[in-house]
Amino acid sequence: MNWQKNLKIKNNHPLKDKTTIRIGGTARFFCEPRDLKELKMLIFWAKKGNIPVFVLGAGSNLLISDRGVKGLVLRLSSAFFTSIELKGNSVEAGSGVKLAKLIRFSLDNSLTGLEFLSGIPGTLGGGIMMNAGCWGRDIAGIISQVKVIDLNGHIKTLKREEISFGYRKSNLGRYIILKARMRLKKSVKGFIENNIRDYLLKRRHSQDLTFCNAGCIFKNPKLESAGKLIELCKLKGKRIGEAFISPKHANFILNNGNAKSEDVLKLINLMKKRVKNKFNIALEPEIKLWR
Repeated sequence: MNWQKNLKIKNNHPLKDKTTIRIGGTARFFCEPRDLKELKMLIFWAKKGNIPVFVLGAGSNLLISDRGVKGLVLRLSSAFFTSIELKGNSVEAGSGVKLAKLIRFSLDNSLTGLEFLSGIPGTLGGGIMMNAGCWGRDIAGIISQVKVIDLNGHIKTLKREEISFGYRKSNLGRYIILKARMRLKKSVKGFIENNIRDYLLKRRHSQDLTFCNAGCIFKNPKLESAGKLIELCKLKGKRIGEAFISPKHANFILNNGNAKSEDVLKLINLMKKRVKNKFNIALEPEIKLWR
């Protein structure tokens, strides 16, 4: 149909290079809508055809099967979905904005509160969906409202108290996030710059950034970090195919160049099994699997 051509829906589109771990097959359908109107058209088209919808951000915390994704993959990367506006001491931004760009904008406007997200290779929408965080802080602590659209095309703005956040999760999974407003605080640029530098140094010290990876594989249990438990199982450096557990941080799986999704899944299952057998703790995955 002509409107499909105008929307530039791509068939069997490669996804591997759109993920931070550089693994994955193709999307049956792939599109980057230019605005809200096009997004609505895509939602209605997918609903009519009973086609599952997936939203791709920066591709972190994600493992895509080498067999690909049997659905419509949307990426909200156009100017419409990546705008940033200053609202007093708040910042309102589209869900497709990269966290690094958002932090830079806040720094330029002498606003503090986002620095703890420094070095996380994600988008605002993905960060909100999974309640991204580190060093004892998370994105739920700065959100004041989120604008969303459901898979029936209905749009609503949810206030913070209407959203349920937990450790690396939210109840927003039935929505596509459009934009969000964050409540920040005025500060001086030097203080913010020092915070950013400190968080980046912490990340570089604790994580292996040499190889492609998807971020933390498992959520941390209450009593001990997942990385420490996996390390105590003597799995650091364990390799299957071209995928291996980081010798620096055991909760990371690294791609040596040509790893397959099955290699990563086998390592994930091995990590879960060893930790369960040794400590009777069931590790819960933090990364998402698309297939």
